[in-house]
Amino acid sequence: MVKMVRNIKFADIKIGDKASMSKTITAHDVYTYANLTGDLNPLHTDADYAKTTVFKEPIAHGMLSAGFISAVLGTVLPGANTIYLGQELSFKAPVKIGDTVTATVEVMEKIEGKSRLILKTTVTNQAGTVVIDGKATVRKKD
Repeated sequence: MVKMVRNIKFADIKIGDKASMSKTITAHDVYTYANLTGDLNPLHTDADYAKTTVFKEPIAHGMLSAGFISAVLGTVLPGANTIYLGQELSFKAPVKIGDTVTATVEVMEKIEGKSRLILKTTVTNQAGTVVIDGKATVRKKD
């Protein structure tokens, strides 16, 4: 899939600017992520095992959903030439196969002299439940 990457200039970014993207999580996504990272925890990859857990079914890796925050930062807001400096994450609810997650970033602070931004980062599911809450620090090179 080819995606248009925006390149917003640092000077044009304002506190309160927001951007988001959505993706429906498939079993293929979960298995691919598991194989790429080596995180083969049966909670994610074995339906029989997952039935014995509090979730009763396989759930997606938390970092798979968190990865969509990175996608928004690098392709939409701030866009191209964004350098990820840090991320705080709090996992609030599970993401199940078939859930549609929406990653949203919102500019909370602008540090002019260093071309840095502090952004609120949130991932919600199709019901509007927050599954990840956090804060990112990025540097935006024009």
